[in-house]
Order: sequence, then structure tokens, then C-alpha cells
Amino acid sequence: MPIVQQVLFILAAGIAVWLFSRKVREIRRNILLGRQEDYHDDPSRRWKNVVLLAFGQKKMFRNPLVALMHFVIYAGFIIINIEVLEILLDGIFGTHRLFAAALGAFYVFLIDAFECLALGVLIVCILFLCRRNLLKLKRFISHDLDGWPRSDANYILLTEIVLMALFLTMNAADTLLQSRGVGHYSAAVTGDFVVSRGLHPWLSGMSSASLEVLERICWWLHILGILAFLNYLPYSKHLHIVLAFPNAYFARLWPEGKLRNMPAIQQEVLYAMQPELAPAEAAAPPKFGAKDVFDLSWRNLLDAYSCTECGRCSAACPANLTGKILSPRKIMMSTRDRLEEVGRNIDKNGAFKDDGKSLLTYIGTEELRACTTCNACVEECPVSISPLEIILEMRRSLIMEDSNAPQEWNNLFGNIENNFAPWKFSPDDRDKWVEG
Repeated sequence: MPIVQQVLFILAAGIAVWLFSRKVREIRRNILLGRQEDYHDDPSRRWKNVVLLAFGQKKMFRNPLVALMHFVIYAGFIIINIEVLEILLDGIFGTHRLFAAALGAFYVFLIDAFECLALGVLIVCILFLCRRNLLKLKRFISHDLDGWPRSDANYILLTEIVLMALFLTMNAADTLLQSRGVGHYSAAVTGDFVVSRGLHPWLSGMSSASLEVLERICWWLHILGILAFLNYLPYSKHLHIVLAFPNAYFARLWPEGKLRNMPAIQQEVLYAMQPELAPAEAAAPPKFGAKDVFDLSWRNLLDAYSCTECGRCSAACPANLTGKILSPRKIMMSTRDRLEEVGRNIDKNGAFKDDGKSLLTYIGTEELRACTTCNACVEECPVSISPLEIILEMRRSLIMEDSNAPQEWNNLFGNIENNFAPWKFSPDDRDKWVEG
């Protein structure tokens, strides 16, 4: 590879890595704006979650066919990137197929495996494009995906198709040039590869000079496409490719139906029932619930960035199924949108400057009240996200900070306070139904 190409490649790779690392630091900062919580207990169980949920995609296999197709894309993304290592080193050192001589026949086996995966990824991406845009599945055509979110998914699938096609075309041109003994290509004789040799009949009529140009174009577009994808990732729902792993490790280990009490409220109730236990100067209770992203835990904010926008949560939500405005997927997307807005505010002002907005600017009270707390969304999520936690924390803020609750709920609260039950009966009359 000429020295000019080496310099250009190193420059492009350096800029791409720098831009990616800057965005990663920004996302990390945004996540850590949340309240501190400890999720480091029971490490063996947490690593088991990483293996089963992130690597094994356990929840996806409730639908085996879709899970298998998704696994092909996932495996392709992980494994084919091993081949990208060789391309990066070739670009830096100006070599061609650096590992071919050292690995010998095993190198051919590896590239054959990569090509089979590439073909699988290409086919599955086409099927997923058709599934998203032609089958009109409800969770893919719902209005919470209108605009950029719907386009984002299609752009990623199209990019994967182009990258795989470039990879296969590059290999086909390369092996043809090897067979003709052209220049440095003849120094790395590998023989034909299992999939790309199928393209030889379409390329064999080209001159060696044209094949060299084609191989270089495919090589450059393939690696620049990967570097561009690397920097597109943090702005896309496909960030879950990276965050699924920490999200699985820091999964909630308590039972899904368990609601966490607020110790400050428990203390207040205790002091009301036994005033003699109250300290002389009791500290004011902390803020109740969450009005903005700062009031959520860092784990909730990690959830927001990890959301795949697959819609399985909304498809399982009974409130959503009965036509109510609630969509658990939108809860996560809106939380991420607000968090990104807060991050831009900090970047602009050096520290957060009140903008007169909150999470309630993005998530309406009607959405929050529609939730039945059934945990269906949590159970369905492939990467252990909990929209329910955010809904409950925002409800707590509405009711306990803003006294904002429907009249029906206020009646229930009053009955519990006065009668120790949701019904409007005196405690003394609660057992009269057994008489006679």
C-alpha cells in the first residue's frame, strides 16, 4: 500500500476513534447524572445474566425463528469484526492480508467462516427490512416510532447489507488478482473463498487494472463504512449492541413484582403512630419520586440508553393493547431524549442551567396513570430494562410532591388512611359480612 494511503488511513482511523471515545465519555457522564445505587451484589449471578441474556439472548428465543435470524446478525457483527482487525493492521502497516502466511490453511478456514456469516447477515437483513416495512407488524408501525426512530432501524439494516456486499466483492476481486499473479496480491496466495468465488463469473471479464481499482474501492469503503458505523452507533438505538452487556450485568436481582418502599415515608408513618420515637429535630424528608432525570437512578438512565426500541414491551402491555396512550417503549425513548437534552445543556453552559422543562415535558400524566404495574414490559424486555421503575418514580413525584392524582385515587387514599382499607367502611364493620 502506498505511503499516502497509509497516512490517510491512520488519520481516518484516529479521527473516528477520537470522535467515538468523546461521545462515549459524554454518554457515561449523562448516565452518572442519576442517583447512586449499588448493583454489585452476587457477582456470579450477574455474570450468569451476561452469558444468558447478552451473549445467549435467552429471552429472544421465545420466538425461535426470529431469534435465530437475530443471532445470525449478532454473531456476524461480533465475529466478522475479527477480520476487521486484519484490515486495520493492513491499513496501518501497508501490508496485504497480514495473517495469511502465518495461519496458512487455517486462514482460509477463517475467511470461509466469515464469508458464510456475511452471507447470512446479508440475507437476514433483507428479511428484516421486509418484515419491518412490508408485513406491517403493529409494534413497528405504531406512532411512537414516527420520524427518526423508524428511519434509524432501516438505515442500520441497509448499512449492514452494503458492508457485507463490499466484503464479499473485495474478496472475490482479491482472489481473482491472486490467480492472475498481479503485483502484491500474488504474495498472499490463499485460493478461492467459499462464498465470494460465486462472484467470479461476474468479475472475470474485467481487466486486472479494473479489478485492482474495484478491490481498493471495496476495501476503503468497507473499512470507512465500519468507522462511520462506529460513530453512528452512539446516536442510534443500536447502542444496545454495546450496552446490553453492562445492562445484563447490573440487572435487578430482586423479584420482578417487588415494589421498593421509601424508608423516609416508613419513618414518617412510624413517627405518626408512635410520636415518642420521633427525634427532637427530625431531618426533612428527601424529594419523593422523580420529576426529572436527575431524580432517577443511574440504572434507570442506563436502561434508557440500552433500549433497543423493539417494542416487545409495548406489544405485551395490557394498557397499550386496550388503546390507552401508554407505551413502555416511548417511556424509555422519552427518558433518553430528555437525558440527551440535559447533556447538551451541560455542554453549552458548563453545568446544568434550569430550562423550565422536566421529564413531564416528555411523558404525560395520562401515560403514567394508565400503567397497571403488571410487569409485562419488564418480563418481555430482551435486555432487562424496566420502564415500570421510571413510571412508579414519576407517579410518586406527581402524587407526593405535586398532589396530582385523579379523584378516584384520592378517595382510595382517604379510605386507606381513615379506614385502613380501600373501601368506605368503618374498621369495626369490616367483618360483618360473615354474620348469619
